[in-house]
Amino acid sequence: MTAPAEQRVRHRRSVTKRRAVIAAVSAFGITGAAIVTTSMLSTAGAASSWPTDKGKTPVPKTIAVSGVRDGGMKMFYGTGALGNDNQDEGQDPIFELADGATLKNVIIGTPAADGVHCKGTCTLQNVWWLDVGEDAASFKGKSSSAVYKVIGGGAKNADDKVLQFNGAGTLNVSGFQVQNAGKLVRSCGNCKTQYKRTIVLSDIDVTAPMNSIVGVNANYGDTATLSKIRIHGDSKKKIKTCVRFEGNNTGKEPKELTPPGPDGKSCKFKASDISYQ
Repeated sequence: MTAPAEQRVRHRRSVTKRRAVIAAVSAFGITGAAIVTTSMLSTAGAASSWPTDKGKTPVPKTIAVSGVRDGGMKMFYGTGALGNDNQDEGQDPIFELADGATLKNVIIGTPAADGVHCKGTCTLQNVWWLDVGEDAASFKGKSSSAVYKVIGGGAKNADDKVLQFNGAGTLNVSGFQVQNAGKLVRSCGNCKTQYKRTIVLSDIDVTAPMNSIVGVNANYGDTATLSKIRIHGDSKKKIKTCVRFEGNNTGKEPKELTPPGPDGKSCKFKASDISYQ
């Protein structure tokens, strides 16, 4: 979850149309994951194919995770209270991870509700979101020593943010793919409690259309370090790399600072860290 004001501009999806397409595809025995792989990756040239699920599990109530949970590459999707498939603020997640928990080998389908919440240090390994709901994952730890790791996996079709950084600490994202989204990572621009946040992105495939890769609050001392970022399908270089904001804790829309890109302080990377393919 994040700033209501910042989420107002959305490219809304047609739920009815999407469900009709999924139903038609199912009649031919083809999974949604396979369809998205064929339609998006073949044209954009992103890194690797998206996985096909090994079974489907409806989730009527948030699944609490402590320790390690291996989903066995099954698809989990919301039903009941988690099945509205909308962008409303304050939704519950499909998975909620306790401090120190690991979630791996999971596909989150649609409806996705608010994806995954991490209450403290956590690891998301080989987790895939086929159709992001409110956010794919939100990181909410309150300790500056909290470390959140997103290793492998990917997300697509996010109206706004994919990874929402509300808490304190460090977020490391590596080997990740993102397609058709607003932002890959956003440090909360107007949370009631603000923190200094550290974001490290490495070995990332970004496929257009997208607005930006990462957004940070310069006035709170946030930093974003980028390396091995590959941007696909953006020959005109419209996707912003790193955007600096003047964050607040009042709920107002944060002010975007210009120009975007590396500044050596909040946004740390060189031109050679970004490639266009």
